Amino acid sequence: MAKSLVVVDYGVGNVFSVVNALKMIGESPVLSAEPSVVSSADRLILPGVGSFSAVMRRLQASGLKESINTFIRSDRPFLGICVGMQVLMTASFEFGCHEGLNYINGTVDRIPDIAESGASLKVPHISWERLQCVNSDFARRAGFRGLDQSYFYFVHSFQCNPDSHENLVATVNSRDKSLCAMVGSGNIIGVQFHPERSGPDGLRFLKMFVE
Repeated sequence: MAKSLVVVDYGVGNVFSVVNALKMIGESPVLSAEPSVVSSADRLILPGVGSFSAVMRRLQASGLKESINTFIRSDRPFLGICVGMQVLMTASFEFGCHEGLNYINGTVDRIPDIAESGASLKVPHISWERLQCVNSDFARRAGFRGLDQSYFYFVHSFQCNPDSHENLVATVNSRDKSLCAMVGSGNIIGVQFHPERSGPDGLRFLKMFVE
């Protein structure tokens, strides 16, 4: 029986871009807002754009929050993209303090607009950046090989700051500032970049996730 690959559709996010990218690598993703479909998937992708608090409210109101919790606790592969990654953290300080799903201890904070060198940083961070793996052991165990030095597309004003360095899988350097690009824990992978908008490297990343 073919394994089901579900993309969560909760009214916030570039879901059709993700679905189209998955089709380009030969997958047949299911786009669903139905909690029972989400909780019973074999692999789950949570995309997201916009504010952290709006995403959390939508997930709570739609019943999808508990379905996502059920899925993650079952140790099946989960991928969070952009804000879909950020909601995995304990809390966000975007327009106040808001609780996340708390699967990775840490916070979501605004990207500093001043680098350690004193240089000004442009926020939001919108750029193609080269990935630097800082936890290659986790990346290898999770099935993500050869990602180091690959280029991905970023657009964000806030970044994840995991409490434990073990949860920080990859970073990028932008104007003398290291930014969190990927987090992980067990069956969970979260990426700040948009693989669906990152050309061949993005498609290769999605292929590694579904395999």
